[in-house]
Amino acid sequence: MKKYTNTGSKDTRSGFGAGMTELGQKNENVVALCADLIGSLKFDDFKKNHPERFFQIGIAEANMIGIAAGLTIGGKIPFTGTFANFSTGRVYDQIRQSVAYSDKNVKICASHAGLTLGEDGATHQILEDIGLMKMLPGMTVINTCDYNQTKAATLALADHHGPAYLRFGRPVVPNFTPADEPFVIGKAISLNEGTDVTIVATGHLVWEALIAAEALEAKGISAEVINIHTIKPLDEEAILKSLAKTKCVVTAEEHNILGGLGESVSRVLALNNPAPQEFVAVNDSFGESGTPEQLMDKYKLNNQAIVEAVERVIKRK
Repeated sequence: MKKYTNTGSKDTRSGFGAGMTELGQKNENVVALCADLIGSLKFDDFKKNHPERFFQIGIAEANMIGIAAGLTIGGKIPFTGTFANFSTGRVYDQIRQSVAYSDKNVKICASHAGLTLGEDGATHQILEDIGLMKMLPGMTVINTCDYNQTKAATLALADHHGPAYLRFGRPVVPNFTPADEPFVIGKAISLNEGTDVTIVATGHLVWEALIAAEALEAKGISAEVINIHTIKPLDEEAILKSLAKTKCVVTAEEHNILGGLGESVSRVLALNNPAPQEFVAVNDSFGESGTPEQLMDKYKLNNQAIVEAVERVIKRK
């Protein structure tokens, strides 16, 4: 079993900020737009160093998306930033019409996604955003697992032409992926080889999946762990290759059980290789106020829930 080490816990939104700082120096066509959340989105350095390429739109997210779409016409590469709820649910019409339908090169970057927004509660948490965005034709959907991967994804998006959604979070989480690991959009990363079960995880649940794999190893269960950082386009080949060995799969995500990574994987199985699947996700409910740790425990989005799902799915083989 491969061992991944937490090299120092960091919030994934800071990875985005670091990526934007580097892009500001490397690519003069990159511009940033923010909806009154400069500190929360870690835009401080970009704004300080490139004020002529930073636009504070205020609490007017729909306008921000429209302005971003317009900037692409002049060859700019706009990165918009606000909370995930306001990046998607609040402005879905503008994203659909002005960005996706028009195939504009806008990068919609969303912090504070999922339950781990924490104490702000259900009105600010969003558990439907991956489903909303992946259904838009031509939209790339990325959900990163740690600081290093979020920075790498931010840099990769500047070279990727087309509308994209980048999802990350507020809480401090283990930083375990290599700092120099290339980010290839649409290419899954195998973190651990196994023969008994495939665990397909995304975002904050990737680290939990690795912890679960260690616990399962102690129980005599060999778990293959795959990091799906790109939910669309989905690396179907990697999933099917793993499933050919293990014959069953558990999907793990900080999202509604409806419409997220799990359902994308189910489609792959139904069309290619039907097999037992268990889901670790929020069971069709809104969130509530609490610390990220409390909420992840209550809604069963942790390594223990993954272990239990693995034990269930193996019995179904």
